[in-house]
Amino acid sequence: MLLIQPPLVSSRFHSLYFITRPHHRFFQPPISAFSATASSSSSTYFSSWNGLDASEEDDEFSTVARRRYDFSPLLKFLSRFGPVELVFDSVNSEPSPVTLDPVEFELAESYKAVPAPYWHSLLKSLCSSRSSLGLAYAVVSWLEKHNLCFSYELLYSILIHALGRSEKLYEAFLLSQKQTLTPLTYNALIGACARNNDIDKALNLISRMRQDGYQSDFVNYSLVIQALTRSNKIDSALLHSLYREIKNDKLELDVQLVNDLIMGFAKSGDPSRALHLLGMAQSTGLSPKTATLVSIISALANSGRTLEAEALFEELRQSGIKPRTKAYNALLRGYVKTGPLRDAESMVSEMEKSGVSPDEHTYSLLIDAYVNAGRWESARIVLKEMEAGDVQPNSFVFSRLLAGYRDRGEWQKTFQVLKEMKSIGVKPDRQFYNVVIDTFGKFNCLDHAMTTFDRMLSEGIEPDRVTWNTLIDCHCKHGRHIVAQEMFEAMEKRGCLPCATTYNIMINSYGDQERWDDMKRLLGKMKSQGVLPNVVTHTTLVDVYGKSGRFNDAIDCLEEMKSVGLKPSSTMYNALINAYAQRGLSEQAVNAFRVMTSDGLKPSLLALNSLINAFGEDRRDAEAFAVLQYMKENGVNPDVVTYTTLMKALIRVDKFQKVPGVYEEMIMSGCKPDRKARSMLRSALRYMKQTLRAS
Repeated sequence: MLLIQPPLVSSRFHSLYFITRPHHRFFQPPISAFSATASSSSSTYFSSWNGLDASEEDDEFSTVARRRYDFSPLLKFLSRFGPVELVFDSVNSEPSPVTLDPVEFELAESYKAVPAPYWHSLLKSLCSSRSSLGLAYAVVSWLEKHNLCFSYELLYSILIHALGRSEKLYEAFLLSQKQTLTPLTYNALIGACARNNDIDKALNLISRMRQDGYQSDFVNYSLVIQALTRSNKIDSALLHSLYREIKNDKLELDVQLVNDLIMGFAKSGDPSRALHLLGMAQSTGLSPKTATLVSIISALANSGRTLEAEALFEELRQSGIKPRTKAYNALLRGYVKTGPLRDAESMVSEMEKSGVSPDEHTYSLLIDAYVNAGRWESARIVLKEMEAGDVQPNSFVFSRLLAGYRDRGEWQKTFQVLKEMKSIGVKPDRQFYNVVIDTFGKFNCLDHAMTTFDRMLSEGIEPDRVTWNTLIDCHCKHGRHIVAQEMFEAMEKRGCLPCATTYNIMINSYGDQERWDDMKRLLGKMKSQGVLPNVVTHTTLVDVYGKSGRFNDAIDCLEEMKSVGLKPSSTMYNALINAYAQRGLSEQAVNAFRVMTSDGLKPSLLALNSLINAFGEDRRDAEAFAVLQYMKENGVNPDVVTYTTLMKALIRVDKFQKVPGVYEEMIMSGCKPDRKARSMLRSALRYMKQTLRAS
């Protein structure tokens, strides 16, 4: 029976848009019909398929709806040799048979009058279980073989969706090659990729869909943005690009997509754009979800915009929604970040008064606040309060306490934290061990770091990428490149695949050792494993090439980066300008500075200080002071490094008498002289004194 394909109208009821026409309601067979596996006994497995009870009236299918269709003979026939495995043949479809054995012929004849919606329902039921996916594919192949159902794209979409849900993305792509891609199968594939967090493939499919003349709808964009948010790889620039596509396609935003976009921008660290979209949504009558508002509060708090976070939190309360623990924690994070300890304490008190129970995260934030303020005893009191409030301190809370000690340089307290954990029976987890290793690594206690790593392994805790990257990086930073290489190899042997960060650390290590051939081989390996070089990779390459005087290689790296669509960052140009400066190549530094500004990048303080240093090394003090004037005219505040570098430039050209004036200007501008600045002043005064004596 021919079933006309329904129009591709977006629907929130199913991510694959299995839409029935609005004027007809098709009866769906019970989903529980295939709760058993194909290996079950026939009587048990197929007993529920004794027919479809069509009790609903339908204009088109009123006669058919009263009939009973028993699919168990077909399913028994397809699984007559045992459980059906999911195996795809290289041939797109089996040709229609010329001759058939009597049993199969009788089956084909008996199912000729079954309407397509019933086949769809059967397939959905089979796809509801991973164990019957093979049987589901066998049904579709059998229908194609006998030309019994003509809406094959919907059948294939159901299968692709089920494969994606079962984390069989490779098989989903194999299946998609058996039919020409249509909007329905495109949607199913995009959904499968998004659910498996393969963002690049999902975006590529949306692009291919557009090239084939099909317009993607908002559900696809929602799925991609949700996948980005889940994977914590969300990038504001990518979201901007997706949002432009949505606007260019003139898609009308629905509530779900608006919430996804707002939350995406918030989690990417762009609260301004999130607030802009929130205002647009509210002006059109769309209501944001509570979780969306909490994500904006969190983003504002993380950006130090506490007053705006407070205002949004108050708006949440005034709308009649009672804030829960997550909302309080989001605002509390802002108070911890900006430093008003009193506000952090009052926030926790307000939570308790409102009947909202603090959780482990609340207490860990409060511990952060006390540690940042140097109130160690108060932090320990919080631990006692947790125990009194039936909130058992966990490894995460202690990891925050330890991170506070680490950031204040008190790494020796690591042993005390471990002792306290042991005393109350809290076992360290992977995250805690990662913080311990990072603490020891930062303070060159590499033996302690390795001992911690060995203890972690002995307790059966498998290191993750953060663990390996931390160990490799701390050995590289302290010049133990051989050990770092061994750790890199051990990481691969234990089955933990290196990520872009791992490769970037090793590239920097090879560059520091000037092992250029090894570095190129590593880059090739990185690409062969599907790990694409990112902005940090190219910045690292420019830096190591520049420091070694291989400026042509550094420039080639910049050009290669632009050719693949990556935009060079200010950090990259800073590295190049600084490399030129170290060798006194002021003209090349100026050229790099000009390219930086032509690329639309605003010169940073670091880049301008490097430029001053380049002129100073080249004995061009007038140009060095011209850079200082440029900084003042363009709203870049000079720092102590700026003035110290200018004093060094004056000393290099024997203009000692001008140094005290620069030192005085530094103090007047609000910069506090450091040891190096005072040393420069003493040197200039000493030379001036010697000159006076000589005269």
